[in-house]
Amino acid sequence: MLLMNTLAFTVCFAAWMLNGVLVTHLTVNQVFNWSASEIGWLLGIPVLTGSIFRLPAGVLTDKFGGRPVFTALLVFCALPMFLLSQVNSYWTFALCSFGFGLVGVSFSIGIAYTSVWFPKNRQGLALGIFGAGNAGSALTTLIAPTLLDRFTDHGQNIEGWRTLPIVYSVALVVMGVVFFAATTNKKPRSSVKTVAQQLEPLKDIRVWRFGLYYFLVFGCFVAFSQWLVPYFVNVYYLPLVMAGFLAALFSFPSGVIRALGGWMSDRFGGRKVMYWVLGSSLLISFLLIVPKMEITSPGKGVAADRDGVVTSVSESSVTIGDRQYPIKARETPATVADDAIVILPTIESWQESVVQVGQSVKRKELVAKGITRIYFQANVWIFALLVMTLGVVWGIGKAAVYKHIPEYFPEEVGVVGGMVGVLGGLGGFISPIIFGYLLDGTGLWTSSWMFMFLLSAVCLIWMHRVVQKMMHREQPALMKKLDK
Repeated sequence: MLLMNTLAFTVCFAAWMLNGVLVTHLTVNQVFNWSASEIGWLLGIPVLTGSIFRLPAGVLTDKFGGRPVFTALLVFCALPMFLLSQVNSYWTFALCSFGFGLVGVSFSIGIAYTSVWFPKNRQGLALGIFGAGNAGSALTTLIAPTLLDRFTDHGQNIEGWRTLPIVYSVALVVMGVVFFAATTNKKPRSSVKTVAQQLEPLKDIRVWRFGLYYFLVFGCFVAFSQWLVPYFVNVYYLPLVMAGFLAALFSFPSGVIRALGGWMSDRFGGRKVMYWVLGSSLLISFLLIVPKMEITSPGKGVAADRDGVVTSVSESSVTIGDRQYPIKARETPATVADDAIVILPTIESWQESVVQVGQSVKRKELVAKGITRIYFQANVWIFALLVMTLGVVWGIGKAAVYKHIPEYFPEEVGVVGGMVGVLGGLGGFISPIIFGYLLDGTGLWTSSWMFMFLLSAVCLIWMHRVVQKMMHREQPALMKKLDK
């Protein structure tokens, strides 16, 4: 059952992330002329569908069991995926994306359907293994660019892109048939409750706090699984296939490592793991903020120490009367190849004369201005390593968040997991749109990492404050000693 749930989720997640590669391919090859914000919407629309319907999908799974619900989802979503191959406009593309985006609800179905087969002390690892299906996004970013290259005859027949959605629709139907044939249905004890009773746990603020954590570790993972493809293409001028490969370095380890996150949460506790995850996310996001850029700034200049008339000017000195002022000439500008690895910024400074022969100069008047140039390389391999590390951290965090749910809500995993999944999925929908508007507004691709830094800080601060309140309430004597 765990194997089939994980396999079906992997196929669904691969389909869910299709627009990241496909939209980039279509815009780079000028099949469609879409703006950055429009691209952000197209990346986010499937995620929106797969988010807002996670709660009802979780309720249906708790009510009827995972076998019929998961099978129906796989077969139904194959239709809009197939119709995507026929579109010719932005709005029809968006409409089909909204339809096949329903595969995103497979997460809440699989979480509820997996948890009923395992005891509480093994659910962290089991749900972590199931969550490894996130690696489906890596399959798309890794394989889809190669398939597009083949279907379009290396760009000679650009309309060949329409074959890719057909391939994905066939994969969904085949997975649906295999899943129905190989699984057995099972429902939790809460299946006898009314819908109102099932939704009762949503009044607990804890559910919404878990949702915010999942907004970061899952929603932003989903967003960057797609956003990194155009990021690498535009910032580092990489071809689409190479960009897809590097994006897969982010998404594949993050999906696979989720099983380890489940084990760590079982072993050390979800709270300790989340402290480590949020702290690491804060640090790495800060490091990724530094862009590839040049900064030219005023530097140390040379001022006259007496009145006089300029008698000579050269690249290395200025003479005023009988007083010579040495100035630092600019050396051959340092060049750093893009494929070189330079961790620290490159700094060079020089001075340039601002006076002419025969000019009268007063004491303390500027003779030569200083110029400083700072070059941040932001090497693609260092960037890719940091991004991959962040993906691993978020992968562990995804398992840690869901470790909390069966502990606090053992009979409402479908409903609570669905709601947390909704909020996390909304992160995958909203984030690309925010990234697009930030890019349009600032012109900085690294503005997306500034947003990640801020969000990580909010999550960490909120969690720490809640933990402090819990400790004061449960162990007041101990906390008084610690506060002294």
